[in-house]
Amino acid sequence: MSFLVIGECVADIVRDAGAADVVHPGGSPANVAYGLARLGRATTLLTQLADDPSGRLIAGHLTGAGVRLALGGAPARTPSAVVSLDGRGRATYAFDIAWTLSAEEPPVTPEPVRHVHLGSIAAVTDPGAATVLALTERLRATATVSYDPNVRPALMGEHGAAVARVERCVALADVVKASDEDLAWLHPGEPPAAVAARWLALGPSVVLVTRGGDGALAVTREHSVAAEAPPVAVVDTVGAGDSFMSAVLDALAGRDRAALAALGPGDLAGLLARAGAAAAVTVSRAGAQPPDWAELDAALAGR
Repeated sequence: MSFLVIGECVADIVRDAGAADVVHPGGSPANVAYGLARLGRATTLLTQLADDPSGRLIAGHLTGAGVRLALGGAPARTPSAVVSLDGRGRATYAFDIAWTLSAEEPPVTPEPVRHVHLGSIAAVTDPGAATVLALTERLRATATVSYDPNVRPALMGEHGAAVARVERCVALADVVKASDEDLAWLHPGEPPAAVAARWLALGPSVVLVTRGGDGALAVTREHSVAAEAPPVAVVDTVGAGDSFMSAVLDALAGRDRAALAALGPGDLAGLLARAGAAAAVTVSRAGAQPPDWAELDAALAGR
């Protein structure tokens, strides 16, 4: 099973009151690729990195876990985000990011790709977003697709246009994961379950909604399953949703579209349990540090 993740790498500059700034490798797609590799999956990340200290830090972090890098051009500087933590470890972000993946010089991607994951800034930010969508449309003929909007309001532009872009990505995907905060920005005032149901009508087989400490929800056309979040002492929430996504993709690896459409309540409950455990491990330590296979199995066994 080969995974292709498409999207940005970001140097997360974590700023906590009373402590020195700490730089962590980040970026939602990069975190998902890293999490998949940590779980033993063959994973390629199609991204952009500059040849600067942050770029070299991120590249070493990813390749050290076994991620193969496919670089689609080099920006002037590696994208960065200042991550400010509140007293409960919750993160807010201020970005310095450009995404310019070009279709003129298409990067080499692994063949055959069995699953494509896209999301976050790279899926909705011009000029590179058009390349991401065109590549995904081509690959989905023989690969399943997942999508995480990972909404960053400061980078989304005009609200109506942003919603349209997100929904175009939703329509390309078989599996969609979003947080309740994502949905509250995209569709203010609407219950998450209602948004999930409308997204299912666009094409996906399953929509997952994460709700932080309140757990998660998995919805298909036939079933809806909720799960509580595992109890955990939170250090910070950086990368928790990405670890959740990696564990979902690992658990669903090898299922074609028919199998995804046939997921039952037991499948969904097991999926939420495994993904929730992965997120709990991640929030228990600083930065986006998802579990490997042994750590995830131990976390599940300890519940």
